[in-house]
Amino acid sequence: MKTIITSILILFFHLFGHAQQTTLSGKVVDKSTKETLPYVTVSVKDNNLKTIIIGVTDDQGVFTLEGLPVGKMTVFFSFVGYQNYAQPLEIISVKSKIELGIIGLSTDAVQLNAVEISGQKPNISLKLDKKVFEVGKDVLSQNGSANDVLNGVPSVAVSPTGSVSLRGNSSVLVLINGRQSGLTQNNALDQIAADQIERIEVIANPSSRYDASGSAGIINIILKKNKKSGFSGQVRLVAGSPNDSRLNPSINYKSDKINIFSNFSIRSSDYVGLYTTNQATVNNGTTSYLDHVQNEDRHDDGKLIYIGADYFIDEHRTITAAFLKNATEDNDKTHLLYDYSNAAATKDSILTREGKSLEKRDYNQFEFNYTQTFKQPVKKWTIDVQYDWWNSDKDWNISTQRLYPTVVTYPGIRTNSIGNSKDLLVQSDFTQPIDSLSVFEFGVKTEIRKVSSNFLAEQQEESDWNIYQNIDNDMNYNETIASAYTQYSNKISRFNYMLGLRNEFTKIAITDIKNTYNDDKKYNRLFPTVNLSYKFKASTLQLNYSKRINRPPLYALYPFNELTDINSQYVGNPDLNPSFTDVFELAFLKTWKTFTLNPSVYYQWESGYIQDFTYRENDIFYTTPINIQHEIRSGVEISTLYNPLKWLQVNMEMNFYHFNQKGSYQQEDLDYEGQTYTGRLSTQIKLPAKLSFQGRYNFRGEQQNAQTKNAALQSLDFGLSKTLLKDKATLVFDVSNAFNLRQNKSTTTGTDYYVTENSIPNTARYRLSFVYRFNLTDPKAIRQANNANRN
Repeated sequence: MKTIITSILILFFHLFGHAQQTTLSGKVVDKSTKETLPYVTVSVKDNNLKTIIIGVTDDQGVFTLEGLPVGKMTVFFSFVGYQNYAQPLEIISVKSKIELGIIGLSTDAVQLNAVEISGQKPNISLKLDKKVFEVGKDVLSQNGSANDVLNGVPSVAVSPTGSVSLRGNSSVLVLINGRQSGLTQNNALDQIAADQIERIEVIANPSSRYDASGSAGIINIILKKNKKSGFSGQVRLVAGSPNDSRLNPSINYKSDKINIFSNFSIRSSDYVGLYTTNQATVNNGTTSYLDHVQNEDRHDDGKLIYIGADYFIDEHRTITAAFLKNATEDNDKTHLLYDYSNAAATKDSILTREGKSLEKRDYNQFEFNYTQTFKQPVKKWTIDVQYDWWNSDKDWNISTQRLYPTVVTYPGIRTNSIGNSKDLLVQSDFTQPIDSLSVFEFGVKTEIRKVSSNFLAEQQEESDWNIYQNIDNDMNYNETIASAYTQYSNKISRFNYMLGLRNEFTKIAITDIKNTYNDDKKYNRLFPTVNLSYKFKASTLQLNYSKRINRPPLYALYPFNELTDINSQYVGNPDLNPSFTDVFELAFLKTWKTFTLNPSVYYQWESGYIQDFTYRENDIFYTTPINIQHEIRSGVEISTLYNPLKWLQVNMEMNFYHFNQKGSYQQEDLDYEGQTYTGRLSTQIKLPAKLSFQGRYNFRGEQQNAQTKNAALQSLDFGLSKTLLKDKATLVFDVSNAFNLRQNKSTTTGTDYYVTENSIPNTARYRLSFVYRFNLTDPKAIRQANNANRN
């Protein structure tokens, strides 16, 4: 593979290396607030006002124009809502590189009061190391939460339990504004209002500036940043059935020296789940059958506060501090019914079990950022410090009774799980442009994490409670990750490339009071990245490579199993090792007037692949995560966007991949080869009277490995919105999982058993939301969104 990449680089250098041209670069900002201004039109004209070249600034307000002739000319800057600005220019050498530095534009209050913005950014754009999906004004993106937005992003899916996957792979790292955040922990994404999100960045092959975590890649959620002077914000109310009551106020204040931002969320939600199981087991040649029904009634209360401020020391230095607190309380009830029968279809016994749990979680996070820019465009230095701590306390009370053939009440069981964590992160990044086209970056990062978990199970014996099945332990998990990276990017005519190398040293220690688990692990790895891009007139071709790591999540390491279900239990594996993945992708983006096409092909080789393994012991089914030798996955993905009419937009995507798994566990052969595909179709229609309708259909084909076969899965969502009160308010009605189509059906087989399951974690949900926005008349409100300081 190294030979192939080297050959490609040599070919591009040979084709374009001779094209030394005069280049002009700079950065455009708001003259008063010093905010960068993306999408500013930059044009160069000769003395007869004939346009020589034209371009626009990027997301950071930076522009680069190539191929300028020798002579005198003028550079013009224009942007809606700002006064036009012109600057004379003289080029004396055909090979010169000219940097204009920072250009400040002044607002044009007269223009602003009369102008209306009707255009929108493209829904899909292809960057050197990522795909960017603008949330826009989709109906289904105005209601619900971040989970609903992610379910509308090509290649991304969110399960009913909040698990995020990319191209069918759940090993994905989710970031907020480019940083790790408590907003991604414990399904907190469900508390981020959808209309607070500006865009989603899907990074299948992250550059070396990002953590190497997540074999499937990175999903970066960019939240909207306060752009309006004075006070601004919105209030959002949601009511749903089953109960989904939410209040989401957002209040912001901005002046020349300070920007205060805040988001609040109060949530009360109910979830109704139904799980059915049919199984057959063989003991000593005799077959037994079980019909199992589990009904869940889950109630969650959540309160979230996120408040912070940017302080602009001067035009080049900014300090940001923010605090997040996410407190949740879950009150769940579970009813389980077990109906046993023998091979002659004669009823053997009926058992019922009631489970009640109360879990309180409290997540806190403090973040600090210092950003310094320089007169030289692109040059930047940042320091980030993040400290978070959380506590959780969960109690289960379980009562079991036999109803047939005779009534017997069994001793009660109760469990208690107490956990807490402390996590410190320190990071610094520096970007140094070498000239107007090439950039050098490097950075360092250290993260120290300490987690403890105490698990106790007790059984009632008359008036006393005694330890049940010797389950009483306290486990400690300590993790240190130290990393450093460097990368270099350059542009040769239409060819862009970025080469990077990241090193991560990881140290893990797992201990417990009983000394049952005592494991220290150290590993040091290099993670190279290559991002190549060639831009045609209206299209882009990319070739990317990255090496990734998938570190096991904490729940996969804890060996403490819930006791709610008599029949099956999930048990973590402290001996689980990380997996390492080599990812290759070739992508193409072509845009016509009304149609956008984005096909890509990809190949992934993951060694030490992590998957769940099910085994039977003492008539109980245990599922635990294990490492197998490897998984090889290759696929084709196609995303399209079609706007045949101003009032109609159609999005369609398909992803087909083939996989080959190899490995064994407990003398069981787990080799398997198969394929599957996913698809999504979304249509949005703009109706009269400021009404909009959107429908979205999701489909996932049949999946299978050596043990389990999952049936095809589908779901349907739709919504209707109307703008009110002179566009200051929006009313949205939406339905998720319409007709209860989302049902997870699976069959697991072994040498002496088979188990079929049908899981419906959430029934259809109907919601009505109302959003009211204030301070929309601020002249600066029409400007394009500025990247957050923490981005």
